[in-house]
Amino acid sequence: MAVSLAFHIIFAVVGMGMPALMAISEGLYLRTGNPVYLDLSKRWARGTAILFAVGAVSGTVLSFELGLLWPTFMEHAGPLIGLPFSLEGFAFFTEAIFLGVYLYGWDRVPPFLHWVSGVIVAASGIFSGIFVVMANAWMNAPVGFELINGKMTHIDPIRAMLSPAAFHQTLHMTLAAYVATGFLVAGIHAFFLLRDRQNMFHRKAFGIALLIGSIAIPLQLISGDISARMVGKLQPAKLAAMEAHYHTGSRAPLVVGGWPDDEKMETRFGLEIPSGLSLLIGHSPDTVVAGLDQIPRENWPNVRLVHWSFDIMVGCGMAMMLMAIWAGWIRWRTGALPDYVWFLRGMVVAAPLGFIAIETGWMVTELGRQPWIIYGVMKTRDAVTPMPGLGVTFAVFTAIYLVLSVVLVFLLRRQFVQTREDH
Repeated sequence: MAVSLAFHIIFAVVGMGMPALMAISEGLYLRTGNPVYLDLSKRWARGTAILFAVGAVSGTVLSFELGLLWPTFMEHAGPLIGLPFSLEGFAFFTEAIFLGVYLYGWDRVPPFLHWVSGVIVAASGIFSGIFVVMANAWMNAPVGFELINGKMTHIDPIRAMLSPAAFHQTLHMTLAAYVATGFLVAGIHAFFLLRDRQNMFHRKAFGIALLIGSIAIPLQLISGDISARMVGKLQPAKLAAMEAHYHTGSRAPLVVGGWPDDEKMETRFGLEIPSGLSLLIGHSPDTVVAGLDQIPRENWPNVRLVHWSFDIMVGCGMAMMLMAIWAGWIRWRTGALPDYVWFLRGMVVAAPLGFIAIETGWMVTELGRQPWIIYGVMKTRDAVTPMPGLGVTFAVFTAIYLVLSVVLVFLLRRQFVQTREDH
């Protein structure tokens, strides 16, 4: 399941972010009449279609795995998370239908309506991601039922979908999609601009993607602050693991890096920011932050993995924020597109950071909830399937992902090579 999610989340994120770039480009074409924007919209649309198709396959695999690997979980949770998954299916098919209109309607649909179809694709992609994250948010803050004799009764699927964790998780994930997609696309086109600084196709593409990423990253840092405080309220064990915070108390330091030692309940070699965690959680150094000493040892997550994953996620976010500040400074000084050689090189290096942050962020979300699959209600060991032969299934699914990856790289590379030849 971890391998499947790590693979699929890339395409889910691109499905949320790329249609927005596509629609913005066509909107600029309708406004300016510049044919470069039209060509850009068509190229991005074809790339989006390829990524959408691969995401559909990997998403189908995930739906099978929910039944194969987690039958007990689905038996109990199905009535509660069925609604957001059903709505996600509706959003997915809406996205697929209007993506078809967008791809094949260039000469068949009036220009404005064609652009509207692209906007609907972008909106459907966002809602598709939101509904899936709502299901995960319920696993982190389960509500909408009564637990009687181990059975979930008096089901309220609306309340379950709008769990206390829903807002901050969906906000954080939506902004992450724009950050990751914006920086990845900007980095790719920056790479080609380093080879041909006058290529208008790549200059326009770079400008649009950089703008989206630079706007989204400061908003993402704000949403991260909201998420951290909500996690501290809803899942104190997860927050304590994220920060390698072992001892309850006020003026809790913020620990960056280091080697968490569960036996000695300390973090060695870490950089401590005095009172930083208390300030983050309660905006006051006197805020008392619960440590792992308040959690039964058998309910601790893997502190090292959660802490390191969290630090990597935050580090990637701060690096992208610095690139956005650099871009804004260049723009303010020159009034032109930030295309200095060293800035372009920096964007190439920063291109994968958004997706690294997303992968490590989901590791924090999932590993930080352990040993619970439904926080405080059902443990992972009680939900997983006892069926034998999972090694064969794992090998088959992994082989499918490898084949899809090879095909994807081939098709996307052909798109970029063709772009270079045409421009």
